[in-house]
Amino acid sequence: MDLRAFEDAQAAIKSIACRTPLVETPEFSDGGRRVLLKLETAQPTGAFKLRGAANALSRLSPQEAARGVVCASTGNHGRALAYAADRLGIPATVCMSKLVPQNKIEAVRKLGAKVSIVGKSQDDAQAEVDRLVSQQGLVEIPPFDHAAVIAGQGTIGLEILEDAPETDTILVPLSGGGLIAGIAAAAKAKAPGVRVIGLSMERGAAMAASLSAGHPVDVVEEPTLADSLGGGIGLSNRHTFSMVRDLVDDIVLLTETQIAAAMRTLFLKAGWVAEGAGAVGIAALIEPGLAELGRNVAVVISGRNVDMDVFRAVIDGKSPEASDA
Repeated sequence: MDLRAFEDAQAAIKSIACRTPLVETPEFSDGGRRVLLKLETAQPTGAFKLRGAANALSRLSPQEAARGVVCASTGNHGRALAYAADRLGIPATVCMSKLVPQNKIEAVRKLGAKVSIVGKSQDDAQAEVDRLVSQQGLVEIPPFDHAAVIAGQGTIGLEILEDAPETDTILVPLSGGGLIAGIAAAAKAKAPGVRVIGLSMERGAAMAASLSAGHPVDVVEEPTLADSLGGGIGLSNRHTFSMVRDLVDDIVLLTETQIAAAMRTLFLKAGWVAEGAGAVGIAALIEPGLAELGRNVAVVISGRNVDMDVFRAVIDGKSPEASDA
């Protein structure tokens, strides 16, 4: 995927997704290191996923748009697809598992999409997507393993390097790999020496397990504060596995305690609300030795769509295990 794909995506999504702020944070800048936060929390749907969804929908033919679109989601991709589809007048269905927090399910419904709750894993939700594609002719817009989705997410990398060309390290949440694959490809097309580091949770980190195995593998999903990072990468993964393998410089896995500390520190020191998945990059700033950082660090704060009861518990310092209940 070359730079042109990301530039085309940038033009395609500008009427739906916004160019988000890249803000300097003195609270995290010390010892000569400058830290910038890329606030995807400022997107209309509260998370970066709107970029990929908008770009993918912009590529549909009129016939495909008329049939309607469908996706499997742990929340944020479904919300993004529902929002973009509503803006473009395209019918949308979102399939989710019972592990998805209720606040994310209701947010998708409010945007006008049809919601189908199926099974106890992302794989179960994906099976329902496959059925709807086969039986009803809906067009699938996957949450990550899709060239147009990856290109849309990669516009974040373009914006970071356009606004702060001196950036030498980018910290990115890691799940199925669409976000980090796009950012790494776009950023390294503009600045080949930039380091891209992925952060995920220890509980069911599918991409990390797949890279260790040398091929995509299934993982058991477990409750986690970083619920948006849950789910597999697909045993027939076409794009993100190889892109993450080839382009990402390091992967860091976090305990629930470290994720909670990242959420808490981001809020108490800088005033930003983020869900567990959105805040994971902060862990590398506050715990020395977790990752090799340069002098000009950009942290992608990928989403704000947290259950507020969970958020209050984390801010109050309650145990992560209690917050998972």
